[in-house]
Amino acid sequence: MKLSNKKYLVFLVVLTSFFSCKDLTELNENPNGVDSDRVNPNLILPTVLTETGKAYVNLGYGDIAGVVQHTQKDAWSSGHNDYDWSSQSWGGYYNILRNNDLLYQRAVETNFEFHQGVSLVMRAFLFGLITDLWGDAPYTFALKGEIGGAENITPAFDNQETIYNGVLADLEKANALLSKPKGEYQGIVDNVDVYFKGDPKGWQKFANSLALRYYLRISAKMPDVAKSGISKILGDATKYPIITKNTEDAVMSFPGTSNDTAWPANSDFDASGSSYRRIKMASTLVESLQAKSDPRLGIWANKVQIPLVVDATLPAGTDKIVDGKRLLSPDKVGTEKIDTDPEYVGLPPSFSALPSAYNLNPTPGQTSFNPHASFLNDIYKKATGPLLKARLISAAEVHFILAEAAQKGWITADAKSQYEQGIENSLKTWGVGDKYPTYIAQKGVAYDGTLAQIMEQKWIASWTAATESWFDFRRTGLPALKAGPAAKRSVLPVRFYYTQDELNLNESNTMAALEKLEVTNYSQADNKNSAWSKPWLIQGTGKPW
Repeated sequence: MKLSNKKYLVFLVVLTSFFSCKDLTELNENPNGVDSDRVNPNLILPTVLTETGKAYVNLGYGDIAGVVQHTQKDAWSSGHNDYDWSSQSWGGYYNILRNNDLLYQRAVETNFEFHQGVSLVMRAFLFGLITDLWGDAPYTFALKGEIGGAENITPAFDNQETIYNGVLADLEKANALLSKPKGEYQGIVDNVDVYFKGDPKGWQKFANSLALRYYLRISAKMPDVAKSGISKILGDATKYPIITKNTEDAVMSFPGTSNDTAWPANSDFDASGSSYRRIKMASTLVESLQAKSDPRLGIWANKVQIPLVVDATLPAGTDKIVDGKRLLSPDKVGTEKIDTDPEYVGLPPSFSALPSAYNLNPTPGQTSFNPHASFLNDIYKKATGPLLKARLISAAEVHFILAEAAQKGWITADAKSQYEQGIENSLKTWGVGDKYPTYIAQKGVAYDGTLAQIMEQKWIASWTAATESWFDFRRTGLPALKAGPAAKRSVLPVRFYYTQDELNLNESNTMAALEKLEVTNYSQADNKNSAWSKPWLIQGTGKPW
């Protein structure tokens, strides 16, 4: 990761193609926005927000959804299903951070306090995500172009404890900067803020809700800090407002005017539809939802086009389509594992090197079209839509955080009420809020006082934003997800690899970070740079395995 003193400003393309903000050029003396020491902060802000939103949904709707068994792929599947990962680059995140650093510098120079606060929230979000994914990482020296007059191309890595403390300090500072009424700020242009439309209160709630996430994240390693931090925020709602309703979620919509501005894996800009077609809901999630008659299942998945029916009364050799069903005699199935559910069928996690063959699919292979497994809902074919949003943090997640904190006895809030509000807000998010009274009354959904139940509902609610569920799983081991037989290891991974480029270009610092990883029984032999080597955050916790 080369961290030079050049400013990489990519915001012009995003500004013209992602959102129409015709009045911005009037705010800046240089209408082209290429002069970094004079650029208006409003020209940088859209790039920081949109690129972060896209990066986050690409994780939570991509391979991390495979890790936590929200989805599986039936073609080009080894990375998604089996954790067959090579090096994962953090370069894109640091590119956003460089733009964000310029946003902050220009906001300070122009005395735009709103933009300063927003920049600090995004800095915390991105650096927090980087250390969550990789472990130790460049932080203190990451965005410094030169040190002592020399170009900074080999920054030292900070340990996770330092980064998490920095994240929380940035969020505290952001909370103070964002605490004034909107009219007291300079430079706010509503339509360049694609999350909250220029609302300082929305950003303040985002900052404090993100702080709750990170206090809980570090709770196993720094329990006193976590407890006092959560208590501080909950103890003063005026000073520390948080997201409590789904209408306050930190989300980004997709205009869908080009593939770059569209929901990922859509069919509108993929004529073959293969990216959409490869993604199936995992049986782990399908079965959890079915057991609870969860109304979100029909919002997220289509019913199988042709259910399988195995009938022992049929003559041997029977395999035919009748009235939209595929009728089979037992000898045509043999010992093969199949799913005859007449409505929803998910792919088992990492069950085979050829997942496209599942459930007697007549068209196995990379161009599979399996009529016996549930495709995702047709809304996910589209480039844009009211439910297609990058969700950075939600009211549902906040309430589940508070339910866990209350269950631990850290706050005086009622764990049952917080748990129920988490579910209700998730149902409202997906347009089935009217089903809440019936849903919450069911056995298995009605609050039973266990952490396992809170974590399962939090896992369900993180659909399309599964990254947080992976981090929760590492911290708690819940839900008790099991790797499939074709997975690269018999347990779920816990981190991303450092890239080979990082090892080549910044060897001494990367090797120092690797030495601090804990080799486990699942790490590759004599190789600490493994997705199964534990970073500081979970060392000594006994979690998740």
